[in-house]
Amino acid sequence: MHDVAISLDHQPGNLATMGEVVGRAGLNLEGGGCFHAGGRGIAHFLFDDGFAAQRALEAAGFEVTAVREVLIHRLNQGRPGELGRFCRMLAEAGINIDVMYSDHDHRLVLVVDDLQRGRILEEQWRR
Repeated sequence: MHDVAISLDHQPGNLATMGEVVGRAGLNLEGGGCFHAGGRGIAHFLFDDGFAAQRALEAAGFEVTAVREVLIHRLNQGRPGELGRFCRMLAEAGINIDVMYSDHDHRLVLVVDDLQRGRILEEQWRR
């Protein structure tokens, strides 16, 4: 799975067009979100094939700023503080979280600065 970061003009209909472009390319959005900062829209969406999404979006004139593999983790929703404990484990290992959102399967999606170490820690957490 890949996080695709997209810089958007902050104007009505731009997100709709972006969604139509990936839809026409046969690509499903598996999760993500967007926000407005500094006069730009910043979107992060999860795709099975982020490079296919990048090609479709760039062909339509969108600016893709990054395509990165992600760490996906299922939180124990019945255990208060689970997010804090998991993020603390990453922090204590010196792993910085660049982007966080959830996917359509209610899992935590993290773009981190050290994916390999993050995956090792996530595997240890699950045991």
